[in-house]
Amino acid sequence: MADKTKALAKLHSLDTERMHLERAAAVLRWDQETCLPAKGVEDRAEQLALIEGFAHEKLVNPETEGLLGELEDAGDLSAQEEDFLRVFRRDFRRAQRLSPEFVRECARAEGLSQAAWVEARKNSDFAVFAPHLEKMIALARKKSEYWGWAGTADSPYDGLLDIYEPGLGAADMAGVFYPLRERLSALLEKISAKAPALGAFLTGPQYDVQRQDAFCRELLGGLGFDFTRSRLDLSAHPFTTTLGFNDVRITTRYAAAEPLSGLFSVIHEGGHGFYELGIDPALRSSCLAEGTSMGIHESQSRLWENVIGRSRAFWEGWFPRFKEYFPQQLSGVGLDSFYRAMNRVSPSLIRVEADEVSYSLHIILRFELERRLFQGTLAVQDLPGAWNRAMEEYLGLRPACDAQGILQDVHWSMGAFGYFPSYALGNLYGLQFWEKLRECLPDTDAALGRRDYAAIHRWLGENIYRWGRRLEPSRLLLKITGKELSAEPFLRYIERKYTELYEL
Repeated sequence: MADKTKALAKLHSLDTERMHLERAAAVLRWDQETCLPAKGVEDRAEQLALIEGFAHEKLVNPETEGLLGELEDAGDLSAQEEDFLRVFRRDFRRAQRLSPEFVRECARAEGLSQAAWVEARKNSDFAVFAPHLEKMIALARKKSEYWGWAGTADSPYDGLLDIYEPGLGAADMAGVFYPLRERLSALLEKISAKAPALGAFLTGPQYDVQRQDAFCRELLGGLGFDFTRSRLDLSAHPFTTTLGFNDVRITTRYAAAEPLSGLFSVIHEGGHGFYELGIDPALRSSCLAEGTSMGIHESQSRLWENVIGRSRAFWEGWFPRFKEYFPQQLSGVGLDSFYRAMNRVSPSLIRVEADEVSYSLHIILRFELERRLFQGTLAVQDLPGAWNRAMEEYLGLRPACDAQGILQDVHWSMGAFGYFPSYALGNLYGLQFWEKLRECLPDTDAALGRRDYAAIHRWLGENIYRWGRRLEPSRLLLKITGKELSAEPFLRYIERKYTELYEL
């Protein structure tokens, strides 16, 4: 057993070194998204390729394989160590099938692709980005094939979905998403027949972006965000990244004419940050010190952004302070009017600005396009047209330019195919967790009204955050709720809330 203990300690050491390399690469990506000079892109791509190659080699070197062989029958290990070995083996086996040269090629292509996307989006010109997207799709397909995903039309895409949501393939997601689409479309049709909630005070006046930022920082601190372990910056597309156990970065963007856009992106990214900052310190610098899946991660960001952040109870606590920041813009506006306007249902071209009812339709649209791309039934050159037709079918809107349509999201430029479904899954997971939380904490609305989030954080921390990757998504969901994935809690929530708001 002494040899096993020594082998396990060495494996932990190798894992920690790999994590440090990966987080060093994350620092470079964060810098690229927030403050890299425009002409620094090519050097940055080479730097990322080098570091990611080192991290890959650290994981798949012969010593690692030998240590895993020694620990095949490790005997009496703690539950945490058993979880560590299970997750590490999974990561190792996936990485082992990719050569260092291929990993560097992917990293280099990603850096150039992201830069091309920024330029294409700025000029609303898909043609600038299209060759890079072709390259990223080809690399993603090859990666999935290296991992052994072959044999069916959905195989390449299933392999990519498995990165973000282990255990759920395209057919599984379609089985959940299509009934969800039907119910949401029916609700949207009913709401569209009613008069919209008034809210000119949120779109007409200009809201100074510096004051928006000041309010968002105060709100984040009030929610319990630890600025000694994290920071908030600006980027073209809001995101969260973990650079260390005590270094979580979130970003947002502000628009003077859209004060809620920046505010809710801050709460959304703050939800991701709470998850990362709440992981058990005992898992620090190991492969377990991350969220268990992107769907579970999105359950937390969308829970804080929408279920909590768009609730009337939440704004009972924060609306008076918001009015102090913007007294002229909100003069004569009461809480009820603000609540209705904040939850106005009005289909949007832009996903990150979509209301709760239509948001998941944006995700299902992207899921269908991705699935077709990897089935080979949709070509990159035909994407803008397919996107625009789907937007008309799903939301009754047609983008006037590429920046409003096919170029609005950064994910494909990063090679993050299979990521989008996580957002809709997050809505579903989040409401299953929320129903259980409210069952355990019946005083939740009153606590929100007095800006007391301690019990909510404790419950989420004990049941979700602290576990990191120790529990896979389906196992975590069953542990907390005793149920499998279902759209019903989310649909109950959304239909009840908007039936009341719109008096349907």
